[in-house]
Amino acid sequence: MAFLIKSMIGNPLSGIGLGGGADKEEEAAPTDPAKAAGMTREEYEEYQKQVVEEKMERDADFLHKKAERATLRVCLREKYRLPKSEQDDNMIEIAGDDVDVPEELLKMVDEDATEEEDKDSIMGQFQNLQNMDMDQLKEKASATVTELKSKAEEKCSVM
Repeated sequence: MAFLIKSMIGNPLSGIGLGGGADKEEEAAPTDPAKAAGMTREEYEEYQKQVVEEKMERDADFLHKKAERATLRVCLREKYRLPKSEQDDNMIEIAGDDVDVPEELLKMVDEDATEEEDKDSIMGQFQNLQNMDMDQLKEKASATVTELKSKAEEKCSVM
């Protein structure tokens, strides 16, 4: 009965803020993280193991993706004869030898390479000529010829 009366009335000093209520808050907060999460100790340990394993798996996937990107950058540097990057080489070494460039990226690089080869070839140049406006080309050529004639007349006293 005394407990009931004491809990109803409470400690008169606890509301003043002299430190009387802090003891109850500390007692109410469990010191064991398993109890705080609402699990048993074994469940909590298993959960922590799963969290660590998932983090390690994510980190490994992330490292692999970074190595794939580094491999692609190395391929592009070789293609365009750019200087090598030690950072990319180190990333590939860390990830191991099993790093390949993803197929989607390889397809994109191959498509770019074929487009560039087409543009560099003679047939590609002919296709560019077909796409040009012939009237505009004739006007530019005639303007250039007249400009050259006028400059030649200025410099040459015979003409």
